[in-house]
Amino acid sequence: MAVDVLLGLQWGDEGKGKIVDVLSPKYDLIARFQGGPNAGHTLEFDNQKYVLNTIPSGIFNEKTMNLIGNGVVIDPIILKRELENLKKSGFDPVAANKLVIARKAHLILPTHQLLDAASESKMGEGKIGSTLKGIGPTYMDKTGRNGLRVGDTMLVDFKEKYDRLVNKHKSILAHYGEIPDFSEKEQAFFEAIEYLKTIPQVDSEHYVNQFLREGKSVLAEGAQGALLDVDFGSYPFVTSSNTTAAGACTGLGIAPGKIGSVIGIFKAYCTRVGGGPFPTELHDETGEELRKIGHEFGATTGRARRTGWIDLPALKYAIMLNGVTELVMTKADVLSGFEKIYACTHYEYNGEKIDYMPYDICSVPANPIYEEIDGWNEDLTGIKTIGEIPAKLEAYVKYIEQHVGVPVKYLSVGPDRVQTLVLN
Repeated sequence: MAVDVLLGLQWGDEGKGKIVDVLSPKYDLIARFQGGPNAGHTLEFDNQKYVLNTIPSGIFNEKTMNLIGNGVVIDPIILKRELENLKKSGFDPVAANKLVIARKAHLILPTHQLLDAASESKMGEGKIGSTLKGIGPTYMDKTGRNGLRVGDTMLVDFKEKYDRLVNKHKSILAHYGEIPDFSEKEQAFFEAIEYLKTIPQVDSEHYVNQFLREGKSVLAEGAQGALLDVDFGSYPFVTSSNTTAAGACTGLGIAPGKIGSVIGIFKAYCTRVGGGPFPTELHDETGEELRKIGHEFGATTGRARRTGWIDLPALKYAIMLNGVTELVMTKADVLSGFEKIYACTHYEYNGEKIDYMPYDICSVPANPIYEEIDGWNEDLTGIKTIGEIPAKLEAYVKYIEQHVGVPVKYLSVGPDRVQTLVLN
């Protein structure tokens, strides 16, 4: 058996949560492999909406186990709140023994959030657009070999380790100015740590590989998107982890040869949250219409997303990096009613016409070169079979397949789990 990987191919918010939920009945284990609680994986079914920040999106399938992997950074307060909200909605993953956490996953402390806010406030116009949840500083402590991990909560000297790290943070914060009072947040943190201890802890590398040895199926779930990868994204306007398929290996403890299918998700157009380059961004009424129709506001933060046409050079780049074997196109329904839609096929970059993502699109603009495509007027949200797909939408799907060289297997035509069509 191999681990299939599902991840986003744009700047995040592609609809990964919904697709994991749709595919979860096929898998014995869903394993989240990177990122923090800035993720907002939205799922809709039975006239209810659920937003998951840390918990894998297979949690609603009765037969599927869920693992928060070692590559994830965890805010115990947010995780506790997330689980309590699920319990109020009639789902209790802890009581049902459907959730485990990697001992090697790192913890987000209240002072990580203070460092995040202090750093961002000093950047002025160069702000990254951080969600201020402490994710970046936590990954910095991880690579700096200072971090606290989930497994540390079971040690007798956990409080001493915590105090040492907090004192380090205080010395850094002092350089930014006055240190805000975080006593209430600290109390909530330790209450959440006690709650965290009630969730089974595992060594994710042994846990996942045992599933494989037993012939069971595993899906690795990514957060954010490939263009936000800390190595290969639009640096420095990126996240703090490896969002590509390679991140599944280090984020769960699996060998590269154990990767099976790589399922890449992209919107029928593009969006981005926060700062950073966005070649196809629309600053006009069309961009606002896409935002309005697509409800393009962050599931976790509520921030308005920037919108634009699909960017094929960027999509091809993400497909190459991840070795994508099949594609999922989401939000095709949002484009219904546009007489013409546009696809960026090349960039005008430093006086040249190129069809790939260059090293630097932050200080050197990559101006999009578009091709015009006929739109469709039909409402897609009630479609149940592939035979009902409008011819012009079918042509748009084939147009993308021809450009990127990978088949679109699934087409999402609405937010509900049932509004998903299998094309191939």
